Amino acid sequence: MVSVQPISSNKTSRYIVVEGPIGVGKTALARRLAETLSADLVLEEDKENPFLERFYVEGKSAALPAQMFFLFSRARQIEALRQPDLFASVRVADYLYAKDRLFAELNLDSDELMLYEQIAQKLAVEPPIPDLVIYLQASVDTLLERIAGRGRDFERGLNRRYLERLADAYARYFHAYDEGPLLIVNATQIDPVNNTADFERLFEQIEKTTGGRHFFNPVSAAFA
Repeated sequence: MVSVQPISSNKTSRYIVVEGPIGVGKTALARRLAETLSADLVLEEDKENPFLERFYVEGKSAALPAQMFFLFSRARQIEALRQPDLFASVRVADYLYAKDRLFAELNLDSDELMLYEQIAQKLAVEPPIPDLVIYLQASVDTLLERIAGRGRDFERGLNRRYLERLADAYARYFHAYDEGPLLIVNATQIDPVNNTADFERLFEQIEKTTGGRHFFNPVSAAFA
């Protein structure tokens, strides 16, 4: 069994982002990575979004206010992230700023998207490029199972078709992603949050990923 130790700042990424569709486990993995690395944790403020539950229940009619809340929230967090902090050698986030545009294109109609783009341009956010992006993939069946398992009332409105469209949007985005090191993880049969062996194997791969595009497609230790 590998002994997981916090990585020194001269060996590892200083800004790590965990991304993936709803239910894939990105926030939980970001939390565990931040704890392991003694890193600052940056989480998107989904629980603070007063329009999110309405969006899950009503759909399009609540999409714009939900999206605008996230845009302003993420822009504020990213601006704070850009401020120099000598005491924060490593930061781990559970979202990539570009996801805001991804969700806007998925959920807004053409007029709403035009308004969104105008406001986004006015904000002129320049997000830092992550030293590593960890993109978690999973089947839609797995996403639905994990969403049901965490029992959040406001997520009951999520349906298979929406998750299929979302997973496809993520896949297309990361197919073209070339801004920095990318680790694509098949998370369908592993649980790096609750299974220590799974986490340790993934952590080993994270340590080795310093550039380019890499794939991590293991079978869970529970099935090995």
